Amino acid sequence: MRVNFTVNGRQQEADDVWEGESLLYVLRERMGLPGSKNACEQGECGSCTVRLDGVPVCSCLVAAGQVEGREVVTVEGLADYAKQRAEHGGCATGACGTSLDAAKGWEARPSDSGLRPRAFDGQAGEQGELSPIQQAFIDAGAVQCGFCTPGLLVAADELLERNAEPSDADIREALSGNLCRCTGYEKILDAVRLAAARQEEAV
Repeated sequence: MRVNFTVNGRQQEADDVWEGESLLYVLRERMGLPGSKNACEQGECGSCTVRLDGVPVCSCLVAAGQVEGREVVTVEGLADYAKQRAEHGGCATGACGTSLDAAKGWEARPSDSGLRPRAFDGQAGEQGELSPIQQAFIDAGAVQCGFCTPGLLVAADELLERNAEPSDADIREALSGNLCRCTGYEKILDAVRLAAARQEEAV
């Protein structure tokens, strides 16, 4: 079958899609968007998380045929997605939780090496700019092996869009479907707190 849908703001068409083919397979193998990772293929780890019509889903569990006429945002599109949101008023209304001063207590400075984790490459913004949550993950040192990072970024971005001032419990709940084997999650939580604090400063 042929599937027509929007990926990261661009109209896409996938031909010869077989019945059991997953959205994850189509994104990675047919569209060259390797950001969403193929790990458990059972919806347990969250490494393949994308947004489908704005809602985070495990793309390994979504049949490609289900996305006909719908909108998908992957980690590669987060920068453009965040930019669009900012231009249309964004989600940040009022305070966003952790103060910027508190967040700076553990904020790491980005290196000047120009290196970017693989999760940030691909069809990002035109100048290769990052979304606020992507930059916060770098600044807070939340990226280790990087395998889980794309799913965490997509889930965290959705959280900050709907909840401008998330509590630690809110953050843990939003990221509960995303497993990380490298860390104790503390730097990941720091990154989301930092992104929320920066949202508050920008308001």
